[in-house]
Amino acid sequence: MSTMTKSDRIQIRVDEFAKNKIERAARVSHKSVSEFVISNAIAAADKLLKDHDQVALSSRDWELFYAAILNPPKPNKALRAAFKRYKSQQGK
Repeated sequence: MSTMTKSDRIQIRVDEFAKNKIERAARVSHKSVSEFVISNAIAAADKLLKDHDQVALSSRDWELFYAAILNPPKPNKALRAAFKRYKSQQGK
């Protein structure tokens, strides 16, 4: 967790059913509602971001990727032209 002070606020509206369920879960976990909501929201955000940021390849795709890294193809005409445009835009 951060050592920063708690100055930011997130406001949410929930129906009575959700509120009661969250309050009960907070009590069962021996946390305040805020602590419960924050810890679970952070855990959900961590999982979602990990899943979003992580790329999983099949064995075949990994082998193709690895082979391309070890033995990259020579630049074709389009790539050479793109690099030339890039260099001219950078003033080099």
